[in-house]
Formats: sequence, C-alpha cells, structure tokens
Amino acid sequence: MKFKLEANDTGSKARAGVVTTDHGEIQTPIFMPVGTAGSVKAVHQRELKEDIKAQIILGNTYHLYLRPGLDIIEKAGGLHKFNGWDRPILTDSGGYQVYSLADTRKIKEEGVTFQSHIDGSRHNFTPEYVMDIQRTIGADIMMAFDECTPYPCEYDYAKNSMHMTHRWLKRCCDHFDRTEGKYGYDQTLFPIVQGSVYKDLRVQSAEMIASFGREGNAIGGLSVGEPAEMMYEMTDLVCDILPKDRPRYLMGVGTPANILECIALGIDMFDCVMPTRNARNGMLFTSEGIINIKNKKWEDDFSPIDPNMGGYVDTFYSKAYLRHLIMSKEILGAQIASIHNLSFYLWLVGEAREQIKQGTFADWKNRMVSKVSQRL
Repeated sequence: MKFKLEANDTGSKARAGVVTTDHGEIQTPIFMPVGTAGSVKAVHQRELKEDIKAQIILGNTYHLYLRPGLDIIEKAGGLHKFNGWDRPILTDSGGYQVYSLADTRKIKEEGVTFQSHIDGSRHNFTPEYVMDIQRTIGADIMMAFDECTPYPCEYDYAKNSMHMTHRWLKRCCDHFDRTEGKYGYDQTLFPIVQGSVYKDLRVQSAEMIASFGREGNAIGGLSVGEPAEMMYEMTDLVCDILPKDRPRYLMGVGTPANILECIALGIDMFDCVMPTRNARNGMLFTSEGIINIKNKKWEDDFSPIDPNMGGYVDTFYSKAYLRHLIMSKEILGAQIASIHNLSFYLWLVGEAREQIKQGTFADWKNRMVSKVSQRL
C-alpha cells in the first residue's frame, strides 16, 4: 500500500491524498461504508459503486468469522470474490466486539475468549489468530487486535489496557510479517492508538504506534460516549504525533459535523454505521440539514429528497413518498434512505477534498458544520 499526500489546507491541518492498493485507489479524505457481514445493509454492490461512489468498504472480522465462516470465504477465494466487490476492503480486528460484548467475553494476556451471539459457542481470539482470520478474509487493509476501552473508564484500567494493546500489536506485526496473503495481492496492517481520554496515555500510545513504522495508522477508543470536544482534543493530540506521510484512520466516527471537524484536525479515513442505521429509522442527512422523514411536515412534500445531490434516489423519489414507505415499514424505504445517506457522506468528503486542494477548506468547513447540523 502506498500513500501520496497531494495537498495541505492553509487554514487547518486538513490534507488531501491518495491511498493506492492492489484493488484500486482511494482518494482521501474518505468515508468507508460499513459492510458488517460482507454486505452494506440494504444496498447492492452496483449501487455502492455507481450511485454512492464508495471507494472502499468495511467487513467485520468477528461477524464474518462466525458466519459464513472462514471455510466458505476461503473456498470463494476471499471476501472480494464472495461478495463481488472488486475495490478495496478494510476489516476491523474484532477489538470493538471485545468492547461491545463485554458480558460474554474474558480478556487475558493471551487473547480474548468469547461466546458467539448466534449459538453461544465459545471461541478464542489471539493476536496471531486474528491476523490469520483477516488473511483468510482477504482484506486490503487489516487492523491490529486491540482492546477498545469503554467511556468512562478509570485511568489505571485505560493504562493497563493500552499497554496490553501495544504488546498485542507486537505479536500482530510479528505474525503478519511471517505470513503471506492467500489470494495473490498485497495486504497491509494498521496499528491502533488507544489510551481513552487521558492525554498522557494518548501521547504514549501514539508514539508507540508511530514507532512500528507501518503503512498507515488508526485511532480507536473514541466515539464511545465521550463528549465531542473531548474526542476532538484527543484526535488533535494524536494527529500531531502520527507520521504525516501515512494515512490516519479515525475508527467509528461519526456525524457529518464530526467528520468535517476531524478532517480539519488531519484525519484521512472514517467509517460509521450511522448513515445506514439512522436511514432505516427515517433520519436523513442532507446538504441542507437533518430531516426526520417521519415528521408530518413531509407528508405532502413532493419535492425531491435532495436535489443538490443529483443522484438517482435523490432526484427520482419525493420526500412524501419516502415518508410513506418508512411509515409503512416497506423495505424499499430503508433502501432509498440508506443509499441517500451514504451518497451524502461520500459527497461531503469529496467536497471537503476539493476545498482542501483549493486552499479554502477552513472557511467552507465552518459554514458546512453549521448547515449539516441544523434540523429541518
């Protein structure tokens, strides 16, 4: 994997670049739709490419390991062949499930033992095994195994967890470097900065992660309930330490405003389930602000969903019709809303990229944060 920095904004720390993988280029800053089980919910691969214009999508190591299982994925020739997506894929490590499935897992130095949410069967993830799983899935970008600490958490817990994440990273890197990909293309490994909301821990972790010299780096353990200002503070701190010539990925973030603010701090890559999850519940992110399509005010609004976007679903369907579908719990409503929200997120980071290249990002960002945050 290669990363080329193309432009720096003069009024902020925002950057525009290009990540090159064996499955194609990714223009940064970029938003990555989340395809937990090898599928972005309610969206066809053709729509992801042609309507949403996604350049990279995510898969979830924990979920894909449990179902359909590694044997099926390997027989298919990897996740790209299995789901038909021929552009880059990033897989998380299962570290977030270590956090979210706290009631059914045990963390030890060796790794994490957990119960399947599907059938209750017990499984053990070690840093080495997580590398093997992601080799089998065949992601272009693999994530190191870490523990995502909850918010709030005690300083000592965050400190001990961070040091364990660093020890696990060493094991991940050693095993990754000893092994080969299975499908004839290169894979790369991103370490993850942890340290909760404690400045000294974040600095220590960022310095440690940078010292591994991998081709890209991630920031984890944020957007887990802490105030947005605290997330921005930690992100800013870490971006000043992580190498400037490698892409920086902020995991699990966030709202359109969060994304714009973190681009301004030097983040290049984002992912979040928010655009699709909120879409299924009738919340639309638009170029003019946030719409709750369930509100009665949209009942007889026959204007396009978002004429500024120009895509098929935004110009073909009306707000009134989409409201009717969502209120009727029609599957088509979830599909239209999901395609719209993801298209908007990709449009937003694309606009940000153009503003960075023109040197006008900072002023534009301030206007857009206000606009995309307002309720219509």
